[in-house]
Amino acid sequence: MTTDLTLVIANKTYSSWSLRPWLAMTHFDVPFDEIVIPLYQDATSSEIQKHSPAGKVPILHHGGITVWESLAILDYLADAFYDQPWWPTDPHAKAHARTIAAEMHASFGALRSAMPMNLRKTYPARKWADDVTKDINRIQDLWRGARAQFGGGGDFLFGDFTIADAMYAPVVTRFKAYAIELDEASSAYGDAILSLPAMQKWTAEAAKEPWVIDKYGPPDSL
Repeated sequence: MTTDLTLVIANKTYSSWSLRPWLAMTHFDVPFDEIVIPLYQDATSSEIQKHSPAGKVPILHHGGITVWESLAILDYLADAFYDQPWWPTDPHAKAHARTIAAEMHASFGALRSAMPMNLRKTYPARKWADDVTKDINRIQDLWRGARAQFGGGGDFLFGDFTIADAMYAPVVTRFKAYAIELDEASSAYGDAILSLPAMQKWTAEAAKEPWVIDKYGPPDSL
């Protein structure tokens, strides 16, 4: 397929930031070409630099326009493809969705560090440091709050799937991989994300990847 949209991503197994725009674009049937640059290879940095001086994935090319950073890409897509419901239509819900999406983008460093995304490995339950537990609890608070206030029309944070869900989808995979015990509402929300066809497609493609990053351990199937 050749389109005027190209999304540059890293390994589907590990790249949480790449998942976010890929998931939303796939869910909303926005056609795009895909370039995968595997992480921690000799040529990784130089290959990414060909697409963006920021040196990070994901990167979106749209004709002569280049956008990087997951949330910026998603916001750009919402403007460029305005016929799709990227954000809730209700102004109150939209403001809330944008706020919690931005919080996801800027926060939860302890959780990110302690629980790298790895779709091909599961880990036994354990006791987490206080700052990680604080992040886990805050995320569940956000999910419960959005679902209670705005989610009555469907299974996602604001009823139907939006950019906010794309931003939190990698956290759902982390909670599953690291055996995090969730409250009932958060668990149901996680199940909805994992059941999304676009999410299942990403996961299936991750399972077929040939690359293994040694520091994250071998896949469970090996």
